[in-house]
Amino acid sequence: MNTKFKLLDAIALLKVRDNLVIGQVGTIVEILDDENFEVEFSDTKGETIATAPVNAKDMLLLHYEVEAA
Repeated sequence: MNTKFKLLDAIALLKVRDNLVIGQVGTIVEILDDENFEVEFSDTKGETIATAPVNAKDMLLLHYEVEAA
């Protein structure tokens, strides 16, 4: 079971898919199962570029605050 990702987390893609590149930033908008998430990718104006299912192994959780080790 994956507990690393949760709803509304910011992520970055780790592999190219469709018109999205490595490093593309998105937000988890739905949890499909323990390892798969629906992610919305938006531009700097907040307009949706794409929405796609992404496997946990293909994304990196982004952090805004320093977390204790």
